[in-house]
Amino acid sequence: MEFTKSLVKGKLIKRYKRFFTDIKLGKEIVTAHCPNTGSMKGLLDEGNEVYLLPNNDPKRKLKFGLEIIKSRKNLVGVNTHMANKIVNHAIENNLIKELKNNDKIKPEVFFNKETRFDFLLEKKNKKSFVEVKNVTLFRDKETAEFPDAITSRGSKHLLTLIDAINKGYKGYLIFLVQIQNMKYFKIAKDIDEEYYKNYKKAKKAGVNFLAYRCDISSKKIIIDKKLKILDE
Repeated sequence: MEFTKSLVKGKLIKRYKRFFTDIKLGKEIVTAHCPNTGSMKGLLDEGNEVYLLPNNDPKRKLKFGLEIIKSRKNLVGVNTHMANKIVNHAIENNLIKELKNNDKIKPEVFFNKETRFDFLLEKKNKKSFVEVKNVTLFRDKETAEFPDAITSRGSKHLLTLIDAINKGYKGYLIFLVQIQNMKYFKIAKDIDEEYYKNYKKAKKAGVNFLAYRCDISSKKIIIDKKLKILDE
């Protein structure tokens, strides 16, 4: 996914009320929208380099949106709304080898009254549900992790994917690692043990887990490499 405008580089001052970040742009301080309501654990150190997307929409009060944070020498894509666009681009262009050559790609499809998945893929009369999780946590130089906080919603998606498999669908969960230079991915068991248990249960039931790393720059973010998932 290419950015619609050139990103503007600044320095992080702080994030607050989940949706706001104060950023230093040269001698000016601006408030930018934070399109990530998660904990953003490990990314919010004051002085971190950030990249903002400017907007000219008169209906929007904030004229910048936070897209990328540089943390410990790695660029990290923090806009959770970009995750599905990145994966959609990858599926359409056959960048995910496990999900190539689909006849139909449908975004945001309800499986039941309570849950919808990010994509429904159809290929030769076989239907697959795909759920995407945006990954921004890394606590060592090579390994990305999910989740960065307790996620009951994430556990619900795992259990619903099991239900989908039992009803004849294929089920995939893609951990989209928007972090440069990662080699591995693992579940952050110490952060959410319940999610880890449900991950193991879903894997045993036949849910396919994939981790793909992104190539990140101030011009675009696209999927570029599959990562090995470490199972403890």
